[in-house]
Parts: sequence; C-alpha cells; structure tokens
Amino acid sequence: MTTTCGPDAEAVARDLGFDCHDVSPVVSVRAPWDLAHPTMPLLELLVVGGAVFALVHAVRRHRAGDPVNLALWWASLVYLLVIEPPLYFPEWFGLDEIYGFIFAHNRFTVQFMWDRLPLYIVAFYPMISQLAYEVVRCLGIFRRRGALAGSVAVAFVLQVFYEVFDHVGPQLRWWAWNPANQVVNQPAMASVPLQSALLFASVSLGAMTYLVVRLARRGWLARTVLAGVLTPLAMVVAGIPSSIFRGNPTAQAWVLGVELALVWLAGAWIIVTSRQPLDEPLPAFTRIYPAAYLVVMAGFWISALPSYLGAENGVTADGTPIGSGLYVLACFAGAGLVLAALHRVRRAAPASV
Repeated sequence: MTTTCGPDAEAVARDLGFDCHDVSPVVSVRAPWDLAHPTMPLLELLVVGGAVFALVHAVRRHRAGDPVNLALWWASLVYLLVIEPPLYFPEWFGLDEIYGFIFAHNRFTVQFMWDRLPLYIVAFYPMISQLAYEVVRCLGIFRRRGALAGSVAVAFVLQVFYEVFDHVGPQLRWWAWNPANQVVNQPAMASVPLQSALLFASVSLGAMTYLVVRLARRGWLARTVLAGVLTPLAMVVAGIPSSIFRGNPTAQAWVLGVELALVWLAGAWIIVTSRQPLDEPLPAFTRIYPAAYLVVMAGFWISALPSYLGAENGVTADGTPIGSGLYVLACFAGAGLVLAALHRVRRAAPASV
C-alpha cells in the first residue's frame, strides 16, 4: 500500500474504474476517446477553453489599466496550489485523522499529481472566478456599491453557476466522494456535501474576489499571491458555525442551509436592485461565455436525465449517485436571472470585441 493510495482512496478509485496504484507521480496523458464517460472530453474543452478565453480577456483589461481581472486569474491558481494538495493527500499534512480522505477525480485526458489533479480542474478555478467577477463588474456593482457588496454578489453567481456542475459530476463519473467520510461529506444535499456547496462554491472565491479587488491596485503581483494564500482562512471562518455541531448532522445541515440561504438572498437582492450598468461596452467574454457554459451544462443534464429519473434510493442503475434536481433547477433559474441582468446591460451599451 503506497502513501498516495490508502484504503479509502483505493476503494473510491476502484468504483470509478481504475487502480490508483498504477499512476504517474507527475503527469499522465490519455486519449479523449478512452475516458470513462463521453461527456468528459467535452467538459475539458468547455473549462480549459473558458480559462484561456478568460485569460485573454484579463490581459486586455490589464493593458487597458485595470489589473483586477488578471490578478484574480492568477490568484485562483495560487489558491488551487494551496487548497488542493491537502484535499488529495491529507496524510501528507497530518489531516488524515481529522478530515480523512474526501474524494477522487476520475481519469481525464491530462492528469497531474498521481492522477489526482486533472488539467480541467486547474483551469476551472480561474475560469469560474473570472466568469462570476466579470458578470458582477459589468453590472456596475463593484463601482457603485463597493468591494463587499460586489463580492457577495460574486458568491451568489458562483453558487448558481458552480452547483449545476457540482450536482451532475458524480452521476457522470467525473469524480466520486468518499462515502466512508462522515466528517466532511456529511451532511449532504443528495450527492453533494453541504460544506462543499457553501465553502467551495461560494465562500472561497467570493472572499478571494474581495481580497483581490482591495489589494490588486496597490502592487498587484505580490498581493495576488497573498490573496490566494489567505482565501482558505475565509473558508475556515465560514465553517466555524457548523463545526460547533460536529457529530450532529441535522444541526450542521440547518446551520449550513441558513448560511447558504443568506448567500442566495443577499446576492440575488444585490443583483436585482442594481439597475445602472457601467458606461462601457460589454466585453466578448461576458457576452458569450456565461451563456455558453450554461447551455453546455444543460446538455450534460439532459444526457443524464434518463438515468437520473430511473434512479432508486439516490443511485442510478450504473451505481452512481445523483444530485438534487430541485436545487439544480433553482440554480439554473438563478443563473437565468444573472443572464437577464446581463441582457439588460447589453441593451444599455453596444457590444465590443
């Protein structure tokens, strides 16, 4: 037994269809058509392409005198390097007895770190952070309401766009949560741990956005690194209320649910009541990518729907857990609200390239 493939990791990997002992410690590459599910290469194309699109846009913004987009893009990667290794290898950091093994990704086209870190996950962080920030920036919220209100709105946008991905991933074998881990992975909303839905899908990058907006204009390079490093502390703080009730999943579910509801209420209210967009054209990234992302995610859900509807006790005939359809519908509705707000902005200002 290797230190990178303990009993829990081995069991989860086996359920995904591979052996975590037979991996490359640095990088592995495989053919897209050999992946476990046909949606996987499409997901990679969507996310990696989105990250590149976001980087091109961020560079343009930087050349125009605004360093925030580029700082946020790089801060997302710093955050990735800080947060992901402890999740994959808790035993390396003395966290295995506290948190245990949490989850494993399936094998994608390009994989790093003993096949634990897919390239598309590396790209996902800057892609999703840029998507949420750009939507809120183009609604004029940062300019008119400040960094705090803007970052709360970002947390809401992250929630509705992230969770349509988070709830379909386990069913399509993109990754698998460790069912034996009751500390981190319970309580859950269907197949998605509530702590993940709150802390990773909203708090983390919302807090990072606040730090970057406040710090980037004061010497963006070093402060970008600082923002990425400090972001996990915000997750720790947001996780304190539920941690008080550790060992009582019902109480934890209520606490996390209330916090998640506050993200929805505050973020949606800020977006709905922001009716004065920026006096500038809507960038191509903001016009195109959020809508494209939702269309592709809707396609993934349509492909998953027959198995979802045929699932028994939350598990499909293929043995994969399903997400919460009702919550995903709410997220699609919330994302539709965001796109409607962007459409209003587009009508108010001509599009640009």
